[in-house]
Amino acid sequence: MPEWLIVVLGVVAGLVVLWLALIIVLWVQQRRSGGSVDWRAVLRLAPDVVRLVRRLVADPSVPRATRWWLGGLLVYLLSPIDLIPDFVPVIGYADDAIVVVMALRFAIRHAGRPAIERHWPGTSEGLRSVLALVGAAR
Repeated sequence: MPEWLIVVLGVVAGLVVLWLALIIVLWVQQRRSGGSVDWRAVLRLAPDVVRLVRRLVADPSVPRATRWWLGGLLVYLLSPIDLIPDFVPVIGYADDAIVVVMALRFAIRHAGRPAIERHWPGTSEGLRSVLALVGAAR
């Protein structure tokens, strides 16, 4: 077998193992949260979160690296390719929510909470919910 094929197969196998690990982590997180997360309420916040991310990407006062990460988040959310297909029950949409939470945590750490509050397009209750999801509630 050619050496390049061994390398390619090794990389593919590594990606499959990482993908399976991600599925296990998402499944465990979903089981751990149980009924405490109202996913319908979270989904209702989705349009406001997308507008928030778009506004943060367009704001020159937000650090460039943060804008790049958030731009990547928008591309990921709009892409038809997902880490876990959306037709998979429960964790199909949960992976998108977890990626959004991680990106917003990154944005809060690097752009600051005032930037999030300044660009939030929804209600103050919605902002409190988003901040609670990302672990930045006061």
